[in-house]
Amino acid sequence: MPNDTDARRGSMSEQVYDGLKADFFAFRLMPGDRFSEGEVATRLHASRTPVREALYRLQREGYVEVLFRSGWRVRPFDPQQLDELFELRLTIELAALEKLCSRPEMGTPLRALLRFHAHTTASERPGPDGQPDTCFHRALVTSAGNREMIRIHGEVTERLRLALTLGLSQCGDTSDRTTTHSDILSALLNRDTELARTRLTQHIRDAQRRVQEIFKTNDSRNSAEPPFQNESRWRARKY
Repeated sequence: MPNDTDARRGSMSEQVYDGLKADFFAFRLMPGDRFSEGEVATRLHASRTPVREALYRLQREGYVEVLFRSGWRVRPFDPQQLDELFELRLTIELAALEKLCSRPEMGTPLRALLRFHAHTTASERPGPDGQPDTCFHRALVTSAGNREMIRIHGEVTERLRLALTLGLSQCGDTSDRTTTHSDILSALLNRDTELARTRLTQHIRDAQRRVQEIFKTNDSRNSAEPPFQNESRWRARKY
């Protein structure tokens, strides 16, 4: 049976995990940045054990990697892997769309999508991690009713989330996202499966292009440093 010490350590590990993920998505720690367990422990007022537990959890999720005798590093983006994840995401969402359109009566799931779209359109802009865009696509896949599809799509979306957030932060206006969602829903309402497929594909390809632009921008700098790497940025920040 877990004792109080185990419970406190688990709670602290969760806090460290949440704190580091917040640093990733606020770009206080960028892909390629290096840091040590001691630095994390000092900044978050935690002991080494919960810090290590949080880091191993983040490693399993693909956010960080351990360096031999050199501490830890935020995992750099792999352009090929990101393209493959976008391909997988598109495949899943197109399959969900086909499944939704094939239903004799798709009124209930479609009404849920419409309510969701109306609510998120009122907020006008996505939040810091791509909301409500990501939530719209999650709702679309959920409406197909396949639990395994929903699970895998969630994992793919989470693995793309950091790159999508960085792409969103650099792309300026995002109004085209809401328009594309409207187009997808309009095609679904008209049971025009082919048009819905086209609109959905265009929308995901646009997100993929935004992420690809990150690498083009960094390649054009002709810098000797790896893209995004700046070990001093995080250490110099005050929390």
